[in-house]
Amino acid sequence: MKIVDVMGFFLTCGIVKFLGVLSMEIGLRHIKVLSFDMEGTLVDPYFSRLIWEVDIPRLYAEQRGLGLEEARERVFKEYREVGEERVEWYDVSYWFKRLELGGDWRDLLESRRDACRLYPEVRGVLERLRERYTLIVTSNTIREFLEVQLLDLKPLFTRVFSAPSDFGEVKKSPEVYIRVCRELDVEPEEMAHVGDHPKFDYEVPRMVGIRAYHLDREYKLRGEHIVHNLEDFEKKIRMIESI
Repeated sequence: MKIVDVMGFFLTCGIVKFLGVLSMEIGLRHIKVLSFDMEGTLVDPYFSRLIWEVDIPRLYAEQRGLGLEEARERVFKEYREVGEERVEWYDVSYWFKRLELGGDWRDLLESRRDACRLYPEVRGVLERLRERYTLIVTSNTIREFLEVQLLDLKPLFTRVFSAPSDFGEVKKSPEVYIRVCRELDVEPEEMAHVGDHPKFDYEVPRMVGIRAYHLDREYKLRGEHIVHNLEDFEKKIRMIESI
């Protein structure tokens, strides 16, 4: 046998072995669960901004006979004093008590239900993906907001996870993602996540082995793990599964 033939034989064997290992790896990483952030991913932030930046200052102004701008300055000062690192910062019931607003915060959220706006492609993408995958929400938003923001999408999701409400975490930490995987009885490699925050929706889930994608709806970024809408995300998932 010629040297060239021998080299060709071993090269072919090497490629076959590599493809076999690659196939096994891909098989082990078959995606079962698709996880979605909420605000900035499924719905725009308009609802939350109205509650925190308009309605609560307005109620505070009415309660104390203040002008809206003065009330807004005082409320925002209170927000800063508590700070984003405390779980109370995300709790609307806490703020109703702290600011002595009176009334029921649930009525406020319900009154703003029409301000929840899905991004145009969301419903169609979810309806297609649910035929093959388990869909969940993994969000930094408190559950009370999520229940309103989900609108009539709730039946499309198997589970809805809130970092502050379910795990007492102010942000989606590695532990949050690990606990979500445990709750669903899947390995991190069997989950893909998409969201608009570069750290909490992309860097953190990737740290624990989840296949994560950064959603940039403003088309400012480019890259292998960058998507600009959920249709892009759907294409990425279909591409992985077709390998």
